[in-house]
Amino acid sequence: MDRINELVRRIGGGIVHGKERVYEIAPYDTETNGKLIDDSVDDKYKEIERYWVYEPYACILILCDIASRVPAYHIAEPVLTLFEKTILERLYDDLSDVLTLSDIEINENVDKNKILQKKALELLEYYSMTLQPQSLYKILYFIERNFIGYGKLDAMMKDPHIEDVSCDGYDIPIFLYHTKYANIATNMSFDEKPLNSFVVGLVQRCGKHVSMGNPMVNATLPDGSRLQATLGREVTTRGSSFTIRRFRDDPFTPVDLLNFKTCSIEILAYLWLAIENNKSMIVAGGTASGKTSTLNAISMFIPPMAKIVSIEDTRELTLHHENWIASVTKDAIVAQEGIGEVGMFELLRAALRQRPEYILVGEVRGEEALTLFQAMSTGHATYSTMHASDIRTMINRLHGEPINVPHAMMQALDIVAIQVQTYIGQERVRRTKEIIEITGLDPRTGTIKANSVFRWDPVTDEFKHSGDSSMLHTIAEERGWTEKELFDALVERVEVLEYMVKNNISDYREISRMVQRYLIDPDAVLAEMRERNITPSQTA
Repeated sequence: MDRINELVRRIGGGIVHGKERVYEIAPYDTETNGKLIDDSVDDKYKEIERYWVYEPYACILILCDIASRVPAYHIAEPVLTLFEKTILERLYDDLSDVLTLSDIEINENVDKNKILQKKALELLEYYSMTLQPQSLYKILYFIERNFIGYGKLDAMMKDPHIEDVSCDGYDIPIFLYHTKYANIATNMSFDEKPLNSFVVGLVQRCGKHVSMGNPMVNATLPDGSRLQATLGREVTTRGSSFTIRRFRDDPFTPVDLLNFKTCSIEILAYLWLAIENNKSMIVAGGTASGKTSTLNAISMFIPPMAKIVSIEDTRELTLHHENWIASVTKDAIVAQEGIGEVGMFELLRAALRQRPEYILVGEVRGEEALTLFQAMSTGHATYSTMHASDIRTMINRLHGEPINVPHAMMQALDIVAIQVQTYIGQERVRRTKEIIEITGLDPRTGTIKANSVFRWDPVTDEFKHSGDSSMLHTIAEERGWTEKELFDALVERVEVLEYMVKNNISDYREISRMVQRYLIDPDAVLAEMRERNITPSQTA
């Protein structure tokens, strides 16, 4: 029996019989073989918190510098001995050749880690080396991390608390945006040449190319995260850089907005009724204020069979609608000539020829905004995001260069939601600061008239109904509803939302199905909820 076979058997695995050996190894046993990671803490730090992101290989230590009281993010991973490093480097070289020459068909249904593991164990058997279980598992971890994962970034990319990953240059700590600790430095950094290679590999993983001639790239990683990267010192003097904006596997939902207290249940019922009745909306706010997350969540209120076209620079919106065309912009093949480029303006013009009922645009910032408002004026329900801290700033941006939307055309917009990132005590939170209706033009001044319907009070952290809604009255007129029927429609939607919150219905597919069922047969859904002893809300 060869050494690797014996080792595989000794650590709890087995071999599938047949012509071709398939090595199967059991999960690492820390009690028998000892821990793999080095989680020691330097004397200048005090440990605040720790949690696993990939047990038993990667643990996150949140530390506090005793002198400066600044928090730090440390990744505890296995540490290789010189002997283990030598074997790992040999395996890297040989695996590259083996995988290149292999006729294995790689697709989304293939477990890439199992293939890597099998090939690595075959090579180790070929080397005729004796390895302790701890050494074997450490080597297999680094092979998986560097071939399939994100190398040094892999633990960060597995951490559900991380929103952004930023590298500002070589020999500079990688910085993260942590949901609990905000901006925080890590114990990871790159040397100059490895950083250049890493950026090139990261961009290639997105299916794009970066070079000294075209050193700046915006792209989408396979998991949906947004990547902005630069190569060398052509445009960033401290060396190559990159920023990854993490993408949630499951998008934010209306239930998430309620659980995070981003907005109130009355606001969501109001927006649900507005979206169902084809009212257009822009979600405005500063950077990282939750604009796209809010847009994604409220898009679940779109009727189930409506035709939707979404237009984005990078894919962020996730809908559970079958009749949905998801389109993204395309960079030029020849950067200097603009050959092959497909921008948001071209995609929006094409979308109008597809007879959509709802158009979702990731963010408007240029000439596409005028086309968006033309679509609103012709009866298309449109939804988008925009960088603006308040309604006046948004109107000025739309009216000024380079967007140039006339005030008369802005009347087609129905609702503006202002998002803000702020603090409640020491906690950084996102809130819907204000819901505003566009009610027309002032006949004397020609300026836009706006009506504030809901407003967030930062003192009490509560949402207040600040004015009568002209849009709801318009919906009632269009539907032929009485005031009572309008009130009942809002109450029913509040009841459905309360039901989902109380029953922890948080999966976006399940929420979409429930919303769609309600739109098709509201009486059946309400009866089903009430049979389960859910008390109807008395507020709207």
